[in-house]
Amino acid sequence: MRPLAVIGNVNVDLILGPAAPWPKAGTEIIVDHDELRVGGSAGNSALAWQALGIEFEIAANIGSDQFGRWLAEAFGHRSEKWPVRPEQTTLSVGITHPDGERTFFTTRGHLPRFSLADVFAVIDGESLRGGYALLCGGFLTDDLTRQYDAFFDWAESHDITIALDTGWPLDGWTKENCTATRAWLSRSGIALFNEVETTTLAGLTDPIEAAREIRSHMPSGAIVVVKRGPDGAIAIGPDGLPVSVAAPVVAVIDTIGAGDVFNAAFLAALAKDEPLISCLGAGTEVASRAISTLPRSYSGPASPQEPLS
Repeated sequence: MRPLAVIGNVNVDLILGPAAPWPKAGTEIIVDHDELRVGGSAGNSALAWQALGIEFEIAANIGSDQFGRWLAEAFGHRSEKWPVRPEQTTLSVGITHPDGERTFFTTRGHLPRFSLADVFAVIDGESLRGGYALLCGGFLTDDLTRQYDAFFDWAESHDITIALDTGWPLDGWTKENCTATRAWLSRSGIALFNEVETTTLAGLTDPIEAAREIRSHMPSGAIVVVKRGPDGAIAIGPDGLPVSVAAPVVAVIDTIGAGDVFNAAFLAALAKDEPLISCLGAGTEVASRAISTLPRSYSGPASPQEPLS
């Protein structure tokens, strides 16, 4: 199996809900579900690998408070070299809604100070040579993002394939954010975006054509994956042909981190040199399991959707 690493945003998620309708200002409501858990794109992917028994490395930083210590404890020996920043740890409060969607309130916290030096404090290029590095949270990790050119140079020098998932920009998909993302994709071997991100970047409504357009600006042999939620996933592989899988029909508890879990399972299968369609299947199966279980689980069959009454 090729070596795996994830690099990016790890923070605390407090999940509450479901809430409907949105409460009026000055009022209080009671919700049925709450969960305090490791979050952030990198954190969600790493949790999935950890639960699946996949060997990996994770480069992140933490704040100098009790939440930072709690995050480090969740990853045991893998967090021993994480730099500690003199800021509060980034906290996201996610409010879920009955339709499975969610709203986030997030503090800036420690994430903007995650840097290339922090990556090198954890990950040795030779140990990751020939493997995959999942790069997450590009619009949150300000210091590292400014050093992406040097990061891509380092990855290229060690034959490390970058799998890019930027996440949603805080100020939306502006012209500047799209331009930056296209530049990062030009040096990435794998794109792992959801359907809205894919079609927005490409300026095309059809997800397959949008994936083809994005791939045309990536290195030779690149893979573009389009995560489509309940509609499954599609990909354009090295041969330029599309493949697709359907997603299991499940009773959704919450979708927070679903795409990150997909990324982890997809890359774990890819690192075993499985066919692209099998990698897509692994991603959709594990993500479906995660969003339909409480406490969250990553293995075994997904919880089937309950029959309508």
